[in-house]
Amino acid sequence: MDQQKQDNYLQEWKELETCAEQMLPIIGRLYRDHNIILTLYGRTLVHSTVIDILKAHRFARMILDTELTVMETYPLLAAMDKLDLAPGRVDLGKLTIQYQKLVDKLTPDEFIKQELARINTGSSAVRAEPQDIVLYGFGRIGRLLARILIEKSGSGEKLRIRAAVVRKGGADDLFKRASLLRRDSVHGQFNGIITVDEEENAIIANGNMIRIIYADAPESVDYTKYGIRNAILIDNTGKWRDRDGLGRHLQAPGIAKVVLTAPGKGDIPNIVAGINNQLITDQEQIFSAASCTTNAVVPIMKAINDRFGIVHGHLETCHSYTNDQNLIDNYHKASRRGRSAPLNMVITETGAAKAVAKVIPELAGKLTGNAIRVPTPNVSLAIMNLELAHAVDVETINSYLRNMSLDSPLQNQIDFTNSPEVVSSDFVGSRHAGVVDSLATIAEGNRCVLYVWYDNEFGYSCQVVRMVQQMAGLELPTLPS
Repeated sequence: MDQQKQDNYLQEWKELETCAEQMLPIIGRLYRDHNIILTLYGRTLVHSTVIDILKAHRFARMILDTELTVMETYPLLAAMDKLDLAPGRVDLGKLTIQYQKLVDKLTPDEFIKQELARINTGSSAVRAEPQDIVLYGFGRIGRLLARILIEKSGSGEKLRIRAAVVRKGGADDLFKRASLLRRDSVHGQFNGIITVDEEENAIIANGNMIRIIYADAPESVDYTKYGIRNAILIDNTGKWRDRDGLGRHLQAPGIAKVVLTAPGKGDIPNIVAGINNQLITDQEQIFSAASCTTNAVVPIMKAINDRFGIVHGHLETCHSYTNDQNLIDNYHKASRRGRSAPLNMVITETGAAKAVAKVIPELAGKLTGNAIRVPTPNVSLAIMNLELAHAVDVETINSYLRNMSLDSPLQNQIDFTNSPEVVSSDFVGSRHAGVVDSLATIAEGNRCVLYVWYDNEFGYSCQVVRMVQQMAGLELPTLPS
């Protein structure tokens, strides 16, 4: 009997593997030829391996409280492959759950034609020409932005990374920067092939040529010399945060708009993708993508405030150390930050509470905040201690946030976990702005405490790219609606 069980488990696994292998070319074809971005309850299937696809289906169990297998999703994917679809984002998991209620009434082909009628209009270009992107700086955030932009290049007609501007470090600068893009101690190996073109002083990553331009001042570069025009420049150096400083980029020929990957000062619009996108207008040329912490907490703060009302709250962040801190004890102009980052927890200030009020004005004056830098290289934790206008319990607030993560305008920003074993390293590579740790939620009367994990590097970079996509007019329809 035991041997029979072993054989059955192995046979079932082989069948699942075979089905997932059949899905791979269809997922790739839909992405390259039609710009269809396939997901499964928010988990992307594009550029996935067989194991990635099977794990995405397994993840759905935590969300649906039931199994979802490739045997169930494959027929609908095969039906999609028969259509001539226009660009869009399609959640294969949600379609499958809907179809299971209609399986006796419709064939997979009939169901898919009905549900995807909105984009079953023939393949078409997302843009007449790709949107040029320039990275000013090529550090932690710059290189992660490059990885995401390369991954999203698709058929090459959407966002196209053209250059990275840096200060030259030495004779082997190009090769060292290519190596840093290829290997990352936190995020692992680059998913693809990287070579260098010394003649063009460029890094070639999965066919994308990223020219490395050396400059000491923003206005000193003539991007049109490299064929770059009307580009969106993403300044990830943090050196300039006001309109005068960032405006220097606009003096450079070829640059049309500027995005700062840090909180902006003065009247610069601070954008949290998914929350206040209406501030992205054609008339404005300079934007801020706010901070990683602001992006992590604002979507959840908005969700809670909209449903339960926030009377007052305190935000505490346990934030991974950053390059601004010292590796060993040494002079630092800021208090405490001179002490060794890998050896100490360091209390420091954060502007996140004030930044939340900038994005959600009705919370002005209602929040306080502080931060502790902790000796981990990536993934941070926000703790929100909130006084609400209405009484809540753990089940009510968790159920609400779970639903927001599954099916709401904030589903790309809010993620949800109910695992009793997760720790910070489990969230490396999370594409969401923040992940609610539901088993840590505390609620009694009109008070609650929420714990939210966030990849302060990769998750934040995904938010920046979402913002840039809207600036470039690349908001694709999401189905099922």
